[in-house]
Amino acid sequence: MLYSMTGYGRAETNFKDKTFLIEIKSLNGKQFDLRLNIPSLLKPYEVEVRNRLNEALYRGTVECTISVKSNGVSKPVSINTELAKSYYQPIVELANELGIATDNILSTLLKLPDVVASTSEVINDEEWAAIHALLLKAIEQIIIHRKDEGKSLEKDLLERLAGIEAQQSVIEIYEPNRRNKIKEGLVKLLEQNVGADKYDTNRLEQELIYYIEKIDISEEKVRLSNHLEYFKQVIKEVDACKGKKLSFILQEIGREINTTGSKANDLDIQKAVILMKDELEKAKEQILNVL
Repeated sequence: MLYSMTGYGRAETNFKDKTFLIEIKSLNGKQFDLRLNIPSLLKPYEVEVRNRLNEALYRGTVECTISVKSNGVSKPVSINTELAKSYYQPIVELANELGIATDNILSTLLKLPDVVASTSEVINDEEWAAIHALLLKAIEQIIIHRKDEGKSLEKDLLERLAGIEAQQSVIEIYEPNRRNKIKEGLVKLLEQNVGADKYDTNRLEQELIYYIEKIDISEEKVRLSNHLEYFKQVIKEVDACKGKKLSFILQEIGREINTTGSKANDLDIQKAVILMKDELEKAKEQILNVL
């Protein structure tokens, strides 16, 4: 079973006078790359949140946002009187200079930066337990999404492998006639340039055997079949994170296809190799999304 690196998870709950909301989005990436957006009151728990996400999601470009909202409950505030006083005199002087009334100077002062600030809040153990449980729920949701996306990836990859196997069967049809074509071509070339009775047929047979052995693709066919079967076996493994492993197998499949093409010396086999390469490139594109 495959898991995609693409997914989305969301979890929300009301806890006493607060609402907790967690959203997790992930896209493909070579490593685990996390962008975490949390309120300042959750900073003490940032490392634990990062560890939970890393342990559960393994790889991918992940964005996690946690928000904490109070449900209509007034928050205590503090007024920085010293700062307000330092603002007061310059404002009065400026107002007098411009001939502006100072009746509303208090409201002006209260709007200035850092004069009025919310009293710092903290998350208690009970609230953190609720947020932690919600985080696990959001992670569960994104894993389910990744699993569903993985089913589509698995189906597509197996279709690509079937396409390669189909062309391998085509090569099996044309491969036996390849030796006869090579021999006929060499004999014709010798007859045209040397003469029909002026070359040593025994030496020709020896050279022909040597040449055919050099371009024999039997080993490539066996290795390619083995790699294709191994790819299918890895897909069935229970390990969730196997995208890199499958990518390495595709590289080996590509090597055997390329070697087959370089040894082919046959137009029909070359056409089959091109179609194999096309299926392989499509599989490589899809494997980038596999966890």
